[in-house]
This record gives sequence, C-alpha cells and structure tokens, in this order.
Amino acid sequence: MVPLPRLATVGGIPVTHLLPPEKLQKIVERTVKGGAEIVDILKTSAYYAPSAAALQMADAILLDKKRLLPCSAYLDGEYGIKDVFLGVPVKLGKEGIEHIVEIELTPQEKSALERSAAQVRELVEVMVKRGGLPK
Repeated sequence: MVPLPRLATVGGIPVTHLLPPEKLQKIVERTVKGGAEIVDILKTSAYYAPSAAALQMADAILLDKKRLLPCSAYLDGEYGIKDVFLGVPVKLGKEGIEHIVEIELTPQEKSALERSAAQVRELVEVMVKRGGLPK
C-alpha cells in the first residue's frame, strides 16, 4: 500500500491543512495495518472493506458510471512498471478498466510503489514455486 495523504481531502480541503504531520502519519500507519487490526478485533476475516469495494466496482461497471476507483490493474508501463498487477486509480465503466490514471508521484512515493511492485512479484514467484499459481 502506498498512501498519498497529500492528495486526500475533507470537504475539498487538503487533509494536510487540517491535521499536524504527526497525527497524519499515525493515521497512515493505522490505515496500512487496518486489515490486521480488524481481524484481531473480530477474530475473523476482514471481509467488510473488500466486499464494500467489490460492490462499488460492480456498481460502476453495471451502471457504466465511469468512476475513479482504486483497483488491481495489470501495469504495462504505467508508473514505469511492467508485467505486474498493482492497486492503482482507474476509471471503471461498462468495459471494466477503461483507463489507468497516472498520478504524478514524488520520488519517495515512486520508490514506495516500486518496492510494492517488487514485493508482489516476489510473492507471485513463491506461489508459482509452491504450485499455487500457473506459470
């Protein structure tokens, strides 16, 4: 996950103008670890957020809303990354992913995204070796 708090807004106001950096950093850290926290509290799968996201995606596709949503998409050069699925902002409509939206990233954000892509590739390799995915 590569959170971009500099792009987050509340009522159109950048969140960076509303919260001190320390508080914002704590929120980012909690967001990144949120799934594990939910599993720990509920003692079950963290199904709520993924199911809510799937519903939003289905709504955007079935009703051709052309909504901007974060989705796992196959990157073929976007963000300078190829041959891996990563969560990125996309426009979703009746054709599925109609466009991958490339947000200008800071050098730190770009580096974090590249690390994320490397981790996904590593996980895929492990799963292929264990027979969990086809080659």
